[in-house]
Amino acid sequence: MEKLKIRNIKTIMTAPEGINLVVVKVETTEPEIYGVGCATFTQRHLSVHSAIEQYLKPFLIGKDVQSINDIWHSSLVSGYWRNGPIMNNALSGVDMALWDIKGKLAGMPLYELFGGKVREGAAVYRHADGLDFKQVEESARSYIEQGYRYIRCQLGTYGGKDQLIVAPEGAPAGAYYDPKAYMKSVLGLFEHLRSELGPDVELLHDIHERLAPIDAVNFAKQLEPYQLFFLEDALPPEQLEWFRLIRQHSTIPLAMGELFNNPNEWMPLVTNRLIDYIRIHISQIGGITPARKLTSLCEAFGVRTAWHGPGDTSPVGHAAHVHLDVSSINFGIQEWNGFSPALQEVFPGCPEIRNGYVYPNDKPGLGIDVDEKLAAQYPCHNVLPEWTLARLPDGTPTFP
Repeated sequence: MEKLKIRNIKTIMTAPEGINLVVVKVETTEPEIYGVGCATFTQRHLSVHSAIEQYLKPFLIGKDVQSINDIWHSSLVSGYWRNGPIMNNALSGVDMALWDIKGKLAGMPLYELFGGKVREGAAVYRHADGLDFKQVEESARSYIEQGYRYIRCQLGTYGGKDQLIVAPEGAPAGAYYDPKAYMKSVLGLFEHLRSELGPDVELLHDIHERLAPIDAVNFAKQLEPYQLFFLEDALPPEQLEWFRLIRQHSTIPLAMGELFNNPNEWMPLVTNRLIDYIRIHISQIGGITPARKLTSLCEAFGVRTAWHGPGDTSPVGHAAHVHLDVSSINFGIQEWNGFSPALQEVFPGCPEIRNGYVYPNDKPGLGIDVDEKLAAQYPCHNVLPEWTLARLPDGTPTFP
């Protein structure tokens, strides 16, 4: 039998929930055999589209679809400069699609190719938010009633809202927040939640890199009494050395990584045991191939996985998460955003959620597809979300 080769690569952009998603479809020399992968970089979707169509596509057409490792490494270095979010996401779309094809050729779901399940379903956490303590409590209770046991709690989203902001005259527009007010309000929130919800529900929180390093150290220390499952993204990637100081002053479990692109960002945190959960957005590092290697690295150092799974990951990316989750010994928790009816129509075969666990289906490959005609009914829009334009009270632009 002749080798199966890449015949065509399509870049599908769609926004069924108003969030820009990028999906790659790799077609082979056997028309009925194809694979899909996630390449979503919501805020730069047009750049990812260009990288796929103008660079990866002409480079990869005619290559053997079975040669995933060769394709991944040669694509990574083909532009010389590497480990950037645009090319990594473009590469991820191709990489996941090739793994999807591999599973289809083997007649197995990907978790079987990864060595089989070590758990039937993966526990997930959901997001409870509100403008006051009671709203967050009610949101958390709603999830608990649905069978969820892990709840990430925020107060007015990232950094807080409805704060007294006194900006200088002529300060530019932006998503203003006050770090000190945010810290005080969140400490009060978790005191309230523990009092009302009790000790058994697992609570999480995301700082979203919105504090100065020394404030993050102090904040982690003050949150200790509330027994969080983990504290997420306490620092921006530019300030990783401060994790040593957090470790010295607090035993709160730490999760980090959704903005990482480069192995040099996560290696010191993992090998020095400065975090407890790796929170990487797997399309941001290039897809399933590097994610599997990272999983093994983390296992050796006692770090668990908690892949980044927001609404700006496509259902194809979520499906990849679940195959990794159920087959990895050091799985910790999976972030879960849920699928609207529109998403499930555009992406038939979405993983299913039941009683706080997400389950892969047993179809070959990723077990998910994309309806190109339906996807085209939900065009993307090139508008930056407001939350990325974060500013401190005096108008200084800061990390979002």
